[in-house]
Amino acid sequence: MKLSEQVPQVISIAAFLFYGLLCLFSEKTVLEFKRYGLPGFRKLTGALEVAGALGLIVGYFYPPLSFFSALGLVILMFMGMMVRIKIRDPWIALLPAFSLFLLNLYLCFTSIHQVFKS
Repeated sequence: MKLSEQVPQVISIAAFLFYGLLCLFSEKTVLEFKRYGLPGFRKLTGALEVAGALGLIVGYFYPPLSFFSALGLVILMFMGMMVRIKIRDPWIALLPAFSLFLLNLYLCFTSIHQVFKS
């Protein structure tokens, strides 16, 4: 794996482990999900974020898993951006989700060859 793939992967792992655990255990996040109108999705979102980060870690040893983990995180961040747009958050509030969306989209493109190699 190239350094141009490792650095974004490490950033994504760190971010999703941090935000996933925050989502699962922080009282502030409970209030945020109520504000989003999605209180029942907080634990699922946190679990998916942690699972995506763990999938990226395992992807170091089994590279095809990197693609699927990154793809799942792309979908999760896209949905997060849509929620922010729906509740009319300021555009600056979209930046973390948008940045992680782009970062994981990049990881998808750099790891897709691992899934379809002949």
